[in-house]
Amino acid sequence: MLEKLQAHITQNFPFLQNKKLLLATSGGLDSMVMAQLFCQLPYEIALAHCNFQLRGIESFEDQKFVEDYAEKNNIPLFATQFDTTAFAKDYKLSTQVAARELRYNWFYELLEEEQFDYVLTAHHADDNIETFLINLSRGTGLDGLVGIPAQNDKIIRPLLLFSREEIENYATETHLQWREDSSNASNKYLRNKIRHDLVPLFKAMNPHFIDSFQNTQTYLQQAQAMVEDAAIMVYQQVAEQNGDTIQFDLAQLKRLANYQSYLYHWLKEFGFTAWDDIYDLVESQSGKQVHSVEYRLIKDRDHLLLVPLQSNSNGEAYYIEKGEQDVKIPLKLSITKVEDLATSSNTTIFVDESKLVYPLVLQKWNEGDSFQPFGMNGKTKKLSKFFKDEKLSVVAKENIWILWSANAIVWVVGLRQDERFKIENNTENILKLEIQ
Repeated sequence: MLEKLQAHITQNFPFLQNKKLLLATSGGLDSMVMAQLFCQLPYEIALAHCNFQLRGIESFEDQKFVEDYAEKNNIPLFATQFDTTAFAKDYKLSTQVAARELRYNWFYELLEEEQFDYVLTAHHADDNIETFLINLSRGTGLDGLVGIPAQNDKIIRPLLLFSREEIENYATETHLQWREDSSNASNKYLRNKIRHDLVPLFKAMNPHFIDSFQNTQTYLQQAQAMVEDAAIMVYQQVAEQNGDTIQFDLAQLKRLANYQSYLYHWLKEFGFTAWDDIYDLVESQSGKQVHSVEYRLIKDRDHLLLVPLQSNSNGEAYYIEKGEQDVKIPLKLSITKVEDLATSSNTTIFVDESKLVYPLVLQKWNEGDSFQPFGMNGKTKKLSKFFKDEKLSVVAKENIWILWSANAIVWVVGLRQDERFKIENNTENILKLEIQ
């Protein structure tokens, strides 16, 4: 087993050479075999033990066992204790998820504080099978069927090529001691049910089941790589990014026979879970939205818009006093007196200063706001109708600022000046307002 592991590392993890490795060591069979194997390999190692305090005195006996092993073999040890039950309750997590969060957060703290390069865990081939079957039973997608990754960022799993039987045989042959976790004997958890009842049936039907399973996972991983490549190529045809917004062209998207799969692939990393609602969005009316914790997907005419969630700033007001020339928040605006009238544009307007009431106010627009668009001879128009005529997207409308003088709109900033503040023949003081 030692020679097989060394060859595996040389072929698949050559970058571990001369690196500081932290071995996650519970005291159980798998982690003790990993520790024993790496004691015989030319790597700088230390052990990391988590006491989750979930099994009373047994948890502290596990910690003492690992401490004794580390001392006997002269291996540095880092140990910590967690109130896992309280953490799970506070954050509304299952005990297993809470333990995982605590464990891996602590590992990454050790990597940084103690300057280790990688954490090694003792997951093996049977763990991989169990994870596959758990995900299969829950109706997971392809990502859940490709197995436990051999490397995930700074986490390395060097024992994935070994079966539980190989690990047990090595421990028996070398007279290695380990701690039995009494909870592993219980069928309370789904993983244990699969381990005790289901996997033995597969092995009985096919003595080479683990080899067959590993071949299948290789094929699935290759299929996943092809999916990734296809998703990237199609994304370039369908999506376009403008600042924080990604827009998906619906006409291009609906030409794809399986566009739902592409949407799932592109959007899963943004925390979305309401997939039926997302798929329905394609045919929904403009303005419909689906939210994740940090993002929202908006149907906007011929596009789906993916944008970060932003706090509602409609109530925020920014005041501009008379004589102020450089406004920096919420946007960069210069206000200068000029002698001559030049051509106005979306980003530059000229107003009659005598018509202004200070302080001017910059605010986001609200439903029901109206103004007199420049050039319309005093006709009033609601902003909502104006934005619709301008074909602004939902996101674009949310980012519009309005410059107010008392109760009158001076400028729909970046779009249109109000008629009431235009320059007249008798205007004496001309102000030039320009977005920088």
